Amino acid sequence: MTKWTVDASHTGVGFSVKHMMVSKVRGRFTGVEGTIEGNPEDLTGANINFTIDATTIHTNSDDRDNHLRSADFFDTETFPTITFVSTDIVKKGDNEYDVTGDMTVKDVTKKVTFEAEYEGTGKNPWGVDVAAFEVEGKISRKEFGLTWNQALEAGGVLVGDDIKITIDLQANPAQ
Repeated sequence: MTKWTVDASHTGVGFSVKHMMVSKVRGRFTGVEGTIEGNPEDLTGANINFTIDATTIHTNSDDRDNHLRSADFFDTETFPTITFVSTDIVKKGDNEYDVTGDMTVKDVTKKVTFEAEYEGTGKNPWGVDVAAFEVEGKISRKEFGLTWNQALEAGGVLVGDDIKITIDLQANPAQ
C-alpha cells in the first residue's frame, strides 16, 4: 500500500457556522497533517489519518479566535488537536466516496461521514507526484461538547449548531 502525506502548504481546512441565526462566520485551521495509505485513484480500502492543530483556528477576529480556543469551545490547552481516523470508505461514483471515520474533538469521539471527490494526480514543477481531493461534511458541534451559546434578545441564539466543513487536500508520496 502506498503512503501519501498531506501537503499542509497546499491543503485548506475551512468551516462555516450560522451567526445570529441569519449570517455565517467562516474560519479555517492552518495547522494540519495526515496520511493516506492506499491508492489515491481508488480510496476503497485506504486508511486515512488526519490531525488538526486546534490552536491554529483563524476567523478574522482575534477576540473570537481566543474565545474559540478557550474552555467554552475547544479548550486547546487541554485538547490541542482534532483527529479523524477512517473506518470505512464506500465508492459512490467514478471519483466520489463516502469516507466514514472516528472524529475526536476535545474528549468526544463520534462517527462522521465526509463526501470526498478525487480531483486527480499530476507532477509539480519539481517532479513530485501530487494527488488532490475535495472533501465536504457537516457535524453538530453540540454532539462534540461544544455547547456554549448566548440567547439573542430578538429570539434565537448567537451560534448555530451545524458546522459545515470543507477541505481542499493535496498529498504527496511519503519519503
